[in-house]
Amino acid sequence: MSLIVMKFGGSSVGSTERMQRVARRIADYKEAGHKVVVVVSAMGDTTDDLIDQSKQLNANPPAREMDMLLTVGEQISIALLSMAIDAIGLKSKSFTGWQAGIQTEAVHGKARISDIQPDRIFAALDNGFAVIVAGFQGATEEGEITTLGRGGSDTTAVALAAALQADVCEIYTDVDGIYSTDPRVVKCARKLDEITYDEMLELANLGAAVLHPRAVEYAKNYNVNLVVRSSFTQNAGTSVKEAAVMEQGNAVRGIAFDKNVARISILGVEDIPGVLAKVFGALASSGVDVDIIVQSGTQDGKADFAFTVSLTDKDKAIAVVERIRAEVPYREVTSEENLVKVSIVGAGMVSNPGVAAKMFAAIYEQGISIKLVTTSEIRLSVVISEEHTHDVVRALHTAYDLDTAEQAFVGGPQDRR
Repeated sequence: MSLIVMKFGGSSVGSTERMQRVARRIADYKEAGHKVVVVVSAMGDTTDDLIDQSKQLNANPPAREMDMLLTVGEQISIALLSMAIDAIGLKSKSFTGWQAGIQTEAVHGKARISDIQPDRIFAALDNGFAVIVAGFQGATEEGEITTLGRGGSDTTAVALAAALQADVCEIYTDVDGIYSTDPRVVKCARKLDEITYDEMLELANLGAAVLHPRAVEYAKNYNVNLVVRSSFTQNAGTSVKEAAVMEQGNAVRGIAFDKNVARISILGVEDIPGVLAKVFGALASSGVDVDIIVQSGTQDGKADFAFTVSLTDKDKAIAVVERIRAEVPYREVTSEENLVKVSIVGAGMVSNPGVAAKMFAAIYEQGISIKLVTTSEIRLSVVISEEHTHDVVRALHTAYDLDTAEQAFVGGPQDRR
């Protein structure tokens, strides 16, 4: 007998028919003698609809009340799924995040899990129930309801798997595993049987939406046996683990892209010690996450440097830079949108010379200019114009021999939560 944690996203439970399919899959595990804990997201577009309604009433709603509102979507899902399981003759019990013992820090909208006390889950499992838990939510020590932010249901599932010492945590989505790139862009993308935590964490951070970075980080820290599978097939999926078997000749394992990118350039800054510390210290204090940083050469004691932020943080970042102009004088600040960060990832890159050269050559052959470059041991990223995204991703996929003869399976709208 195994203890299995299963997570189903919004598209997987987006209709009563899909709910019944999920219930049947849960029943298969129960009938095989396993203990099952299921984490679910809100149905389909429920969360987006709730956000739209809130904006009609208040353009800037209080964060606490938004958490009160948005947790309703998952509560609907857990109740309906529990009813669907009951209808096929199995015992089921649903829990909100706080009923499941998920305690978070006191931050509304993007709280992090601080502790899990799963006593009620263990009691229900021991009494033969399938346990259904609302993802994306928890409560503070004082009882304030919180949400975990984007990807919160993935994080809930992995955190519960760690706390329960589950044998496996299965993340169900609309694709049947982790692919070498987005199979909606490259139809011949390669499905990976295995991938390391580090590779998956890089891909997730760089724009691959199949798993959220926080969930992967949690899995790595607690050595959770993590598997990504399709809600629509019985295929084996992809295993995310500490070490994975590398396919012969494939130093690059995946290609990710992120369109949520803006470049900010600060021109004519006095080249003296401490300038960068002041700029990026101010940005950090304002909650602006900076990604790539590039400084150009110095001329007449002045330097230019550029950095990238998320597109949603662009205006805030510019406001911070303008606010500290008296402290850090500069000639002007400029910004650029309609950009994309394209990245190649692979644990074998560090020991394979020529990987970077092949990337630059493939982009050059497309007649595309590279605006920024950044690297790590297992990742190389470039920033280019967004209009060229799909052409570059396809060219790189071919250049690194990742194309397959088979077309990837995609079952429906992609789950983002």
